[in-house]
Amino acid sequence: MSRAGEIEAALEAVRRRLDAACRAAGRDSSEVSLLPVTKFFPESDVRILYDLGCRDFAESREQEATSKIKAFRAQVPDQSVRWHMIGHLQRNKSRSVARWAYSIHSLDRERLVGALGRAATTALESGERTEPLRVLLQVSLDGDPQRGGAAVSDLEHLAEQVQSSPGLEYRGLMAIPPIDADPDAAFGELREIHDRLCLEHPEATELSAGMTNDLEAAVRHGSTCVRVGTALLGSRPITSD
Repeated sequence: MSRAGEIEAALEAVRRRLDAACRAAGRDSSEVSLLPVTKFFPESDVRILYDLGCRDFAESREQEATSKIKAFRAQVPDQSVRWHMIGHLQRNKSRSVARWAYSIHSLDRERLVGALGRAATTALESGERTEPLRVLLQVSLDGDPQRGGAAVSDLEHLAEQVQSSPGLEYRGLMAIPPIDADPDAAFGELREIHDRLCLEHPEATELSAGMTNDLEAAVRHGSTCVRVGTALLGSRPITSD
């Protein structure tokens, strides 16, 4: 089977799986978006997914993403395509990411709020952006700083900082379950945190949760975006460094 055929079959299978998860949770499938994670995969795979109807893609490393997006745009000049940054971001990469990211799912510290806000404002003023950078706060569910994420106690302050930044727009939360954790317990906790924050920020309804191995549990607990890579594109063809 060709690479295009492999990806088409995988995409159909993931969509069926997501639809089934929504039905089981008593939710409409339109409430949960599928975000293909294309990190570590070639630009040619992104174009295959595009030809299959995908318009949103997720990357996790600024240097790889910037190069890939440039190559993709040279082949597909479609302004409707949206790129999401889901990985840990260093402040010195903020300016680059602000040029291409529709949203960032992994903001987790105050100093990054300032850097991204300034970068997004500059991009808006220069015409490199047409709207504010959408921000999801990554929350730590295990307190492990190596895995990223802000402490639950810091979320309200971070949300206020994002809302006060002209170039940014606070949209919700993202989390990755702790290693070996029960997904239902982890996503149940995340849903409670999200619901509390929504009392103060009712516009921030997005909940980026669930990946290949646990998307059903995430959908049960209110995810509005599942980030799927392995089930769509297979094992990573190159290693992360």
